[in-house]
Amino acid sequence: MTPNIPSIDQLQELGLPAPVSYAPQTWGWWVLLAILLLSAMLMGLRRYRQWRRDQYRREALQRLAQLRGRSDDLSALRELPELLKRAALSIPAHSRHWNARPVGASLLAKRSAHRTSMSPGTPLSRVNLLPQGLAALGGLDWQRYLQQHCKKALPADFSAQLALLAYAPDATLRALPAEQRQALFDICQHWVEQHHVAA
Repeated sequence: MTPNIPSIDQLQELGLPAPVSYAPQTWGWWVLLAILLLSAMLMGLRRYRQWRRDQYRREALQRLAQLRGRSDDLSALRELPELLKRAALSIPAHSRHWNARPVGASLLAKRSAHRTSMSPGTPLSRVNLLPQGLAALGGLDWQRYLQQHCKKALPADFSAQLALLAYAPDATLRALPAEQRQALFDICQHWVEQHHVAA
């Protein structure tokens, strides 16, 4: 009698287990995944809103670069004060406040804020910094506004230098040394880049 030798034809393939799912197996992982996705969406939305809010800043820096390229041109120097004022006016309205009103301010105070005009001697804490109030700032008030919105100390006579650029005769501007012109462009660029906008 011949021994029963198994043949290779008799071998059968073993059944493989079901593939392991990559989906979370418990509800805790689903909650964690939802929190991560929601956080990513909120961060993306916040970044997008900040990018949109800083559009005025990018445009001002682009214009400043164009003006710097023709710094020998008097019209470029004369446009610097206007550019800074336009950038300040373009700051989102909720960020323009100087000393914020108390949360419980009356409706009457809120209505009158839209009509407030800048009069000489008005304390800065009461200045309406809606566009018409901000546009009226000049001299020391304008200097303090620029300094308050900038982390780096500005020259003490910066607003006076801007006024000189805007109103001085052409001969005075031509007499400005090139180093002083470049310093003015540098300070303006720093302010536009770094001025604080409340979130």
